[in-house]
Amino acid sequence: MPLDTAMVGQSTERFCHEVDARWTMAYAAGLGDFNPRYLDTDTQTVVAHPVFPVCLEWPVLLAMGTLPGYENSNRDEAARGVHAAHDLHIYRPLQAGAKLTTQATVVSLEQIKPGAAQTTRLDTVDEKGELVCRTYQLGISRGVAVTGRAAAVEEAPAWPHCSRTETLDGWPIDVPAGAAHVYTECARIYNPIHTDRAVALAAGLPDIILHGTATLALAVSRLVDKCLDGNPRRVRRLGGRFSAMVLMPSSIELCLLDDADGTLFFEVSTEDGRTAFSNGFLCYES
Repeated sequence: MPLDTAMVGQSTERFCHEVDARWTMAYAAGLGDFNPRYLDTDTQTVVAHPVFPVCLEWPVLLAMGTLPGYENSNRDEAARGVHAAHDLHIYRPLQAGAKLTTQATVVSLEQIKPGAAQTTRLDTVDEKGELVCRTYQLGISRGVAVTGRAAAVEEAPAWPHCSRTETLDGWPIDVPAGAAHVYTECARIYNPIHTDRAVALAAGLPDIILHGTATLALAVSRLVDKCLDGNPRRVRRLGGRFSAMVLMPSSIELCLLDDADGTLFFEVSTEDGRTAFSNGFLCYES
């Protein structure tokens, strides 16, 4: 059944989170990132990995199925949804001990050739209601139609543009066999296509696949260490497009394309040469 543009402008309930050090440290450790800024509770207040906000956003995204306009969608159609693009704005670093609230709003829905393209804005605020981070997430429901006119209540911000095509530098990243299982538990993001082989095969996948946000987080970990002196507090915005599956075990390649005007441009390739993450960008403070 089709998705209805009546959902545009609708918001979910607000989800409250207590972001304790156990969660933030587990997220970093699950990526194999042992930067002391994420882990050393003795000398500092630990900061969350820059991609950690996806953990807060997951239960909110699941709740979107209750919004008006989704009522005709069935389980099979929901399984066709893919996380196509991500744009996270970090207004201040997340720290362990924070009490935060996250809410999602559908800001646009339109029919494109592959299916229904939906942009969702996810806002995370502190106890004073001040914005801590905001994500614009593009999801595509493959083969699903849209009823009603293409609608939008907000235009997502334009991405930084990279004009270079040559690689400045590159680093291999090993993805072990259990990476998706570990990420699932440490991030608290459960989708069976990442951990249950029978479900993955039934969905038409060649095997279980790594979460797209895990691929992104692995790349960001390496960029922070190699280009930002290991200081994640400098990260202000990051995003790009999820382009291909990452299987396990495997090795992926992070390619730095440019470092210009406070933005790192990058992409991630699989070991068979496919681009797993394209149009990648990370904006940082000098």
